[in-house]
Amino acid sequence: MNISTETILNNLNDDQAAAVTTEAQNALVLAGAGSGKTRVLVHRIAWLIGAEFISPYSILAVTFTNKAAAEMRNRIAYMLKQDVNNLWIGTFHSIALRLLQIHTEVAKLPKNFQILDSDDQYRLIRRCLGDLELDEKQWPPRAIQGFINDNKNEGLRADEIENFGDFNTQTLTKIYQQYENHCQRAGLVDFAEMLLRAHELLLNNDQLLHKYQMRFSHILVDEFQDTNNIQSAFIQLLAGKNNKLFVVGDDDQSIYAWRGAKVDHILDFQNLNNNTALYKLEQNYRSTQNILDAANGVIEHNKNRLGKRLWSAQEQGDKINIYGAHSEFDEAFYVGEAIEQLLRDTIRADEIAILYRSNAQSRLLEETLIKRQIPYQIYGGLRFFERMEIKDVMAYARLVNNRHDDIGFERVINTPTRGMGLKTLNMIRNHAQINQTSLWQSAISLVKSGSLSNRAASSFTAFCSMIDELDNNHQDQILSHLFHDIIERSALKDHYLKEPPEKAQTRLENLDELINAAETHQISDEDAALGLSPLASFLAAVSLDAGDRDNEDEPHVQLMTLHSAKGLEFPIVFMVGMEQGLFPHQNSMEDFNKLQEERRLCYVGITRTEKKLFMSYATSRRLRGKITPCQPSQFLREIPNQLVQQQRGNIHPARHHRQIIDSASPYQQQIQPNTDTPYHIGQTVHHASFGEGVITDMSGKGDYLQVLVQFNQVGPKVLAAKFAKLSTN
Repeated sequence: MNISTETILNNLNDDQAAAVTTEAQNALVLAGAGSGKTRVLVHRIAWLIGAEFISPYSILAVTFTNKAAAEMRNRIAYMLKQDVNNLWIGTFHSIALRLLQIHTEVAKLPKNFQILDSDDQYRLIRRCLGDLELDEKQWPPRAIQGFINDNKNEGLRADEIENFGDFNTQTLTKIYQQYENHCQRAGLVDFAEMLLRAHELLLNNDQLLHKYQMRFSHILVDEFQDTNNIQSAFIQLLAGKNNKLFVVGDDDQSIYAWRGAKVDHILDFQNLNNNTALYKLEQNYRSTQNILDAANGVIEHNKNRLGKRLWSAQEQGDKINIYGAHSEFDEAFYVGEAIEQLLRDTIRADEIAILYRSNAQSRLLEETLIKRQIPYQIYGGLRFFERMEIKDVMAYARLVNNRHDDIGFERVINTPTRGMGLKTLNMIRNHAQINQTSLWQSAISLVKSGSLSNRAASSFTAFCSMIDELDNNHQDQILSHLFHDIIERSALKDHYLKEPPEKAQTRLENLDELINAAETHQISDEDAALGLSPLASFLAAVSLDAGDRDNEDEPHVQLMTLHSAKGLEFPIVFMVGMEQGLFPHQNSMEDFNKLQEERRLCYVGITRTEKKLFMSYATSRRLRGKITPCQPSQFLREIPNQLVQQQRGNIHPARHHRQIIDSASPYQQQIQPNTDTPYHIGQTVHHASFGEGVITDMSGKGDYLQVLVQFNQVGPKVLAAKFAKLSTN
């Protein structure tokens, strides 16, 4: 290999180079936001191969998105100037799927097992509720879906769940078991099952475990703070006592506890793994120093952290602008006005992001942007393979691949309608339940026995013939031709043309794009070696890509939740709704661990910013139809005062003027009562004509005192306190 160690270490700072060249058995790289963690992972793998002469065959690298895995593979190949196909790089799910595909028999799976996405899993759970004669209103399918996935992420099968005599847990466990029976019978594997099944595959087979422990002498894991219990257990099992673990992550960016991530995995890594070296990457290449100092000021209030302080070689940068709005309407107006000015200053729309804690906050922001004709998009909208027409075609394709795919069967047996109504489908379901067969087998049996009506039997026979012919024909077809035939022969195109023209046109364009996707799909060497058909390879690739988000390059302002913003960066960021009860969220304020995660979420939001950060709060907000006084977020008080410039809306709301305040932080002062007047900001008052409202601002003194009141019924009013005759509670 013609590559020097100098080339591998080129463009690394001292801390990055130390981590890349470590000789420790285990290493924890604490990589702050924007500190180049991907670079460290790529150069570490290149170092192992190019400097320590470790075979790519002996390296396993695990990431959280397919995009990150592809980027790592390409960068390593480019750096080493060689093919790295023997290098296993992938997401937890893709690595687990690969193991299951190689060892289907040992894993007790059929060779052509099918992956369930979230929507298909939901549909199967609804079927299980029907089997058990349980009311969906009492047992919501989404809640059951969460119960099943959460327990799988904890490594628990249905028979391992302790119910302590609780009726709800007993019933949920019964549904879980019914769901498992269906999956096992039909050869179905959901996303959580992939990891659990792969972990069990190794845990219960010493010979297989030994094989892979001997193979993967070096294991590298990205975003380690986001691992759940089954992911961490899987990695620790593979590593054993002798292999080298190199994990990269940031405890200060652990924000996914709600989906099973455990920050303790990174906090306890040094205690659980002997001979672990700790490396801190604290130089940030993204943000100005003022932004980093603000982020440091906030996150340092967390108690359970390993500790680091971000710094930048860039300029100090602008101060953080904190705006105190009178209401959510004033806040939205301010954001729209500020963005309009930025666009006039030649900032591109796609350089701007608006971040919020809750999706519900986007409504007023969207209205404001629409009124100002500012292009925007909600980041993470409906993705291509989640669109109805695409899922319909994919369900047909899945049946071509595997007749026992009950979810695919249920989705398209009557789409388009073909005389197979609910009564017929329930008959097929009941027969399948009693005889423990797939829906496809059940329908065939009912046709043969003459149990179905003539119309239903004829329709199903035609449906079977179509699927069989598609299967037979596609053996000698290229993949795109198969999808073209599915669309034409299923009559889906005519089905969608019955919709309004604009919607129909959109659906047909999406179907054309699906054919393009099939045409450009290339079966990987791994899939070919496993004997997978192009169709099976394509179905697996689509399922694995279901969790990835596509970034669009169009010049639109991006609106998104703070959780969605992780991993992204923007020159200009607006963080709105910085209020107690909203952010930090009401459900987290009384729980120490949840409040710490909320603070980490704030840290993530701040560190998305490259150049200019705007933060805003409202002193009143309409909640459940009533205007409620709000207190500024405690996170604002945690930002050092010298880093910020505060602004307040003018008391005359119609004029929308701004006032820059040079005194102590208004978000630290404003809720304090004024002893010179019977009124104070945040006070509930009543007016004879306008009804009940909340005082959100005051100006003047004595006979000249004016109050801004947000009334529940009529909105904001500026009143002379002397004549308003406001009553207080």
